[in-house]
Amino acid sequence: MISTFQRLLRAGLAFFDGDYRGRRGCTMHPRVLMALLIIGGTLAYHWLGTTEYQNEFTGRTQKLALATPQEEIALGLQSSPQMIRESGGLSRDAAGRALVEQVGARLIASTAAKQTPYRFQFHLLADNQTVNAFALPGGQIFITEALFRRLKSEDQLAGVLGHEMGHVVGRHSNEQMANSRLWSGLAQGLGVLLSDGHNNTGAQIAQMVAQYKVMKFSRDDESESDALGVRFMIQAGYEPEALIGVMEILAEVSGGAGRSDFMSSHPSPENRMERIREVIAQERARR
Repeated sequence: MISTFQRLLRAGLAFFDGDYRGRRGCTMHPRVLMALLIIGGTLAYHWLGTTEYQNEFTGRTQKLALATPQEEIALGLQSSPQMIRESGGLSRDAAGRALVEQVGARLIASTAAKQTPYRFQFHLLADNQTVNAFALPGGQIFITEALFRRLKSEDQLAGVLGHEMGHVVGRHSNEQMANSRLWSGLAQGLGVLLSDGHNNTGAQIAQMVAQYKVMKFSRDDESESDALGVRFMIQAGYEPEALIGVMEILAEVSGGAGRSDFMSSHPSPENRMERIREVIAQERARR
């Protein structure tokens, strides 16, 4: 199946071929040459400047910007203080912080994540306005008070933390860096190729396609982390259905149903619930 990007690229090449190739003695237009150099260089760098990795947690082969887990750990530790500052610091709720650390430790001890080199640390942030949880490369995992206070059980907390662990072992941030670099470069080259010097419609189309591709990778990562989170919850003795309850909370916060996944970095909570139910059935069938 031909992708949208491939159709645009072929259309651009066909346009310039028709405009210039038929002219006797005419060399390649500088804009075409520049575009092809950008696209070719981007593709070459993606294939030669990234590390190919077979992920034991997902079974996928990935192209990674950072070659080793140690580089991911270093990046996460370097970024962690800034993320904590931007979220108002760590929570002052000592009991809440202890519970987050306790549930995180149980998840690590009971799963294959324990065998990885990642340095998992679980943090409760003071931010009581932003409903969020996120992970940095290498194992730094965060949940805000705004989300923590909405959770109804330890199992739901395990679902949130297990999902974020999935991002870490799935090496999603690392893969996203490589993909973002790839599609940004391709969009830049295609924008030059489709530009006619009078308007930037071609560049806008190219950027839209690149943005869609990167967001699709992000949505796929979320679904993959949900599946890993379910697996980790079951292995640690938590009820995986609790993750569906987390999705219900997110749906309520985001305004309920009706939002399209198109041009969104996350699948809708409703779509995620359906997929989580399927994964739970699959994981239990294996046992």
